[in-house]
Amino acid sequence: MKKNTFLILTTAFILSMQSLVFGQTTGKISGKISDKKTGEALIGATVLVQENNKGAATNVNGEYNLSLPAGTYTLLVKYVGYQNKQISGIQVSAAKTTTLDVILEDASSKSLKEVVIKSTFGQESVNSLYAQQKNNAAVSDGITSETIKRSPDKSASEVLRRVSGATIQDNKFVVVRGLSDRYNNAMLDGTSLPSTEPNRKAFSFDIVPANLIDNIIINKTATPNLPGDFAGGTVQIVTKDIPDQNFISVNVGLGYNTNTTFKDFKSGYRNLSDYFGFDDGSRKLPSNFPSLNRIQSGAVNREQGTSALSSLNPNFNVYNFTSLPNQSYQVSLGRVKDIGKNGNRLGAIFALTYRNSQQTITDAKIDFNAYQFTDSKYKFSTSVGGLANFAYSYGKNRITLKNIYNRTFDDQYLYRTGFNESTGNYNRFTAFDLTEKSLYKGTLQGDHGFGGNSKLTWVGSYSNITNTQPDQRKANYALKLNDPNGYSADIFSLGKQNARLFADLNENIYTAQIDYSTPVNFFKQKSTFKAGVLSQYRDREYSPRFLGPVLGTSTDPAALQISYLPLNRIFSRNTINQGFYTLADQTLPADPYTAKVYTNSGYAMLDNKFGEKARLVWGLRVEKFNLRLVDKDIFINDALLDDLNFLPSANFTYAVTPKANFRLSYSRTVARPELRELSEGSYYDYELLANVRGNHNLQSTQIHNVDVRYEFYPGSGQIMSVSGFYKNFKNAIERTNDDKLSTTDIVYFNTAEANTYGVEFELRKTLDFISGGLKNTTVYTNLALINSTVSDPNLNNLPGGSRPMVGQAPYVINAGLLQTAYNNKLTINALYNRVGPRIFSAQGTQYPSIYEASRDVLDVQLGLRVQKNKGEFKLNASDLLNQNTSFYYKDDISTYHLDTGGAIINRYKTGTSFTLSYSYTF
Repeated sequence: MKKNTFLILTTAFILSMQSLVFGQTTGKISGKISDKKTGEALIGATVLVQENNKGAATNVNGEYNLSLPAGTYTLLVKYVGYQNKQISGIQVSAAKTTTLDVILEDASSKSLKEVVIKSTFGQESVNSLYAQQKNNAAVSDGITSETIKRSPDKSASEVLRRVSGATIQDNKFVVVRGLSDRYNNAMLDGTSLPSTEPNRKAFSFDIVPANLIDNIIINKTATPNLPGDFAGGTVQIVTKDIPDQNFISVNVGLGYNTNTTFKDFKSGYRNLSDYFGFDDGSRKLPSNFPSLNRIQSGAVNREQGTSALSSLNPNFNVYNFTSLPNQSYQVSLGRVKDIGKNGNRLGAIFALTYRNSQQTITDAKIDFNAYQFTDSKYKFSTSVGGLANFAYSYGKNRITLKNIYNRTFDDQYLYRTGFNESTGNYNRFTAFDLTEKSLYKGTLQGDHGFGGNSKLTWVGSYSNITNTQPDQRKANYALKLNDPNGYSADIFSLGKQNARLFADLNENIYTAQIDYSTPVNFFKQKSTFKAGVLSQYRDREYSPRFLGPVLGTSTDPAALQISYLPLNRIFSRNTINQGFYTLADQTLPADPYTAKVYTNSGYAMLDNKFGEKARLVWGLRVEKFNLRLVDKDIFINDALLDDLNFLPSANFTYAVTPKANFRLSYSRTVARPELRELSEGSYYDYELLANVRGNHNLQSTQIHNVDVRYEFYPGSGQIMSVSGFYKNFKNAIERTNDDKLSTTDIVYFNTAEANTYGVEFELRKTLDFISGGLKNTTVYTNLALINSTVSDPNLNNLPGGSRPMVGQAPYVINAGLLQTAYNNKLTINALYNRVGPRIFSAQGTQYPSIYEASRDVLDVQLGLRVQKNKGEFKLNASDLLNQNTSFYYKDDISTYHLDTGGAIINRYKTGTSFTLSYSYTF
């Protein structure tokens, strides 16, 4: 381990010693050579400079690189079986890289002599972009690094807002075609990403810096070489490894929120290490704390219990601060070294990111069932991350090592006041809730080219996820009827409103895969055969402790008097050492769990071309999925899944014109339960006022997908398309309200059948057809209209026999206007988003489904490049309309206050945010 660390540091040091520029008179031309019809990289293609006969061969990814003196050049590109292409007018500037991607066409079998196709730099840039847009085998949408460079986006989540059909929730989670995040899959650098959330299947895309992204593609239909567990879309992010040129980039940003900044901010105690994303250990459960078995078996006497309680952190003080502006910092370093004269290259990219923010919500309303509460929330958040990518390209081979790490620290203080009709008491509830999350992913990959454009790729990946709640503390004071002494604490029993939760989750994921592709002749047409295998192993351990002090009796006057002490004294060591408290631990046997998951898969596929216009990508993926989740309750059976899934898919494309495609596709995919959804353990969510528990009987969802699409590319980076889609779900996994008891349980279950169908319209077009003066104005929008129904003979509470799917929005609207001026130095971007009302939790016994209301979101981004385009100022205004986020019962319930067609459960505003940042690239 130490040796590997030394080698990495040595490599980084050598690369960092290289000069920051190529030289005073030298520049570069680099790009990718690919097949016009399929987009496949052409390995070993020859690129010759006509002026000096200097040349280079493409590597295993079809990439080439040429170092040349500043000037204007003509390139000749050759590859066996393809027509040669000559591109003129390529301008090379000192200390800069000119990017030129080239597409080659098949040589005509009837041609008796060599044919050279002539093109210019501008023409070929447009041609290659057309080919990239059109040639994806599946129905997909994406965004390239060039587009990202021209945008003010700072993270992958912000970039994804520009991709057709994608919507971002909470500034980090992606929704595709209105389907909930559980039906989407995330991939980073070729392998699947784990969920960053402990209680849902979702990946937080805000952890990936935008300037380190090479491209993002969302596949909306399946192909055999993609993981089969999705229905909405597979989001593929590829980070950079070998940079075009050496660089150092620094970004600094400050943010203002209308709810929070420069206003009063309340918090529990704060340590210096909190600002760096790490608890200093003062909140952790002491290592010598009595075990669960000892406490519950009665082996801990009162004196020992008092000693144990006294070892817990006693600081329940509430501190008042003035909220400071949000801060963000990022430093990125790229180094590249050409080795020898054969085009070998060694490159590395490093990045460090830091963000600190504070969020206040002071008037969140809860008004349903027996509760009429007002919440004030104060969240302190720190995020730190790092990226270190290395790559070595030699001949037809390429080895990459990619590493990404991110850690988030979210510390929330909540104060709730209001009336509980079921108890007849007024309440003052306090919660101190810290959550620490981390993600590390390391990927080692090798790509090797062989004769005839064959390619072998192997990948080994390791991921680790942690989620820790070191000391969630909750306390409730109640004003009881006719109590002259005022508010007293509910500490005569340990329950959902009086406890301390210590929880640790740790998950490891190991992945290995091999893919092979080779050209074949099929019906006398050039085709490509691909095959691969994958094996993945996951293990997770979740260990909670639910404990706290309890007053032994409410009849002792001295003990009773303690219940009237203020929060900063009632759990102090002086109070605990008086001996009135007993130590209680109500952790249930079903709460902790361990899980092991094995996924083994293999696929084979053919990419067939039929004539000049037709293409069929088809094949079969087989996945063997084994899961065992063990709750430590001997009366609960283990959750077991042993699935063998055959997942065929076919994607047909017909080139109606050189600028238009017609697509038709079918695929079968699956959606599997997340581990937390299978655990019978119960977790009280004080924000939802409900217990959340899993169901160990959940089964995987089987999904049939049909898509049809017509797409037209009127110009470079422009598209107009219309799509239709249909999805059939067997055993769809949904959550419902189990509201038979006084406290609602949110549980997961399988519905018998669900169907979703819809249409999607997309437009991205410059307005130069209106006026030549609008050639730098681009309008883009996509609209999805979706209908979904759930039918289940076992559910007798479905209104009218059916309802929409949980999490499925009936419509999604994204729209934007992009204006560039002064040779792209000024960028103005306005974004609008609206997602239709969708079910958060399905109907229970007493109450109807809980819906999340629609809201209009308007963002504006301005960018100004300065200092010869090396510096840039960006001003982002997020959520300018600042509309309510609302959850409500949709049906008319006369006993509740009505809004948006139903009784409000929760309603709040997060405020409008303004962020000013400055970046400079050396």
